[in-house]
Amino acid sequence: MVFVPDPPRTDAMFGATGGFPRQVPSDAFAAALSFLPWSQQLILLAVFVLAAAGVGRLVPGGTPAGLAAVVFYLWNPYVAERLLLGHWALLLGYAGLPWVLDAVLRRRPLALAAALVPAAAGGFAAMNVTALVLFGGLVAVRGRGALRAVLVFTAMALPWLVPALLNASGTRTDPLGVDLFAARADTPFGTFGSLLSLGGIWNAETVPSGYSLFLPSLLRLLLCLAALAALLAHRSAPPARAALASGALGLGLASIGITAPGRALLRTLVDLWPAFGVLRDAHLYIAPLALALALGLSHLAVRPEGPRDGREAGTPVPGRTRRAAAALGREMRGWRGAWVALVPVMVLPTLAWGAFGRLDSVEYPREWLAAQRMIDSDPVGGKVLSLPWGAYRRPAWNEGRAVLDPWPRMTGRRVVWNDGLRVGNRELAQEDPETVETDRLLRGGGDLASALADAGFRYVVISRDLSEKSWTNRLTKAEVALQGPTLLVYLLDHSG
Repeated sequence: MVFVPDPPRTDAMFGATGGFPRQVPSDAFAAALSFLPWSQQLILLAVFVLAAAGVGRLVPGGTPAGLAAVVFYLWNPYVAERLLLGHWALLLGYAGLPWVLDAVLRRRPLALAAALVPAAAGGFAAMNVTALVLFGGLVAVRGRGALRAVLVFTAMALPWLVPALLNASGTRTDPLGVDLFAARADTPFGTFGSLLSLGGIWNAETVPSGYSLFLPSLLRLLLCLAALAALLAHRSAPPARAALASGALGLGLASIGITAPGRALLRTLVDLWPAFGVLRDAHLYIAPLALALALGLSHLAVRPEGPRDGREAGTPVPGRTRRAAAALGREMRGWRGAWVALVPVMVLPTLAWGAFGRLDSVEYPREWLAAQRMIDSDPVGGKVLSLPWGAYRRPAWNEGRAVLDPWPRMTGRRVVWNDGLRVGNRELAQEDPETVETDRLLRGGGDLASALADAGFRYVVISRDLSEKSWTNRLTKAEVALQGPTLLVYLLDHSG
């Protein structure tokens, strides 16, 4: 979850620098809130508060049912893996799904616009997931109010949709991403079984500890199947119909890439039109299934109504006995709901305490903040090149954990970085046209200082690691502007 201190306003926040606008408008949203102390923690807290309130509003049946649904919706493998991956913007959209479904079922355009705000702030992934819930809601109401709902959704999607369309002609999405980001088996029950139990993410590093053990995996799968069966039994209710439709669609999209023919189809589509690249991380589309299963679990938490004092139905019951039986029944249903609410925690215990310490905040080293101030205070224009030439870093000050290059968010200047994501030992082609040109320049031989200056670069920042020498040997004609234990900054002379 890459946040930076004092984030400046940049053209990249609004998709004006080329490439697919994955960070639009989430970076601008984070920057707008950066004046608040602990803004990063507040955003994460908002995810859970919004999600809990939305599910509680959507679920009928009182406290027992609502408690079970809320706990499941907040504490499941999808939330765990996306949290560990740092996808806070997607989780904002996830938090808004129950609100969106409620607004569509009630056919209230203004309420729908308000419900879409979290997803709109999150950007393309959050809005794409939300589109599935919108579709499910329209199915449940038989298309009534569909035009207004689609218009509201499109208007809220414009912040990222417009730059995506404007940049489409110069952007290429590598079809190889379909294979690298396809869902995978992270339980003993195969890829489909993993998806059905809300797991299956492509990144093995984001799987909670002990997640793949047989017994917890089996219990999670059985819990999800039981919740699905309960929801099917109540499918006559509009929320259940909507959740089933959106959950089935999401599971279907996530499952396309688990077979070789499905991956081949997706590669063909991506090659034809880069916009189909939104389907490559197919795992994210099971978010509506999480909402569906939460609704199903709410029905499991409430005992069916019926005689509770041992008498046959229709047998007269004295008033006092009837009131006592009703009170006992409410108490028992409450206990049942509390026990059902504990089950999601019991089958995924390693998410507790910040995934046993894996979720923690990290301070930037002092030289990073000094470099940020130096670069932004320089009156001479020019771009910044971020090295090593890779999208991810594993700095020692972050305990060796992989993190997306922070420099595009650190400075108000245009930062050129390698946006070709790497998964394992395979790397995707770059998307930003300027990154592609810089890649050709870096692959050339000789000293880089003059070539980079001629290309409009003012600074080169190198996050120090084992590969730094291969770059410093090619920058001997550049001036060292800042040197620290974790960062090296070169100044390029534009005068030649």
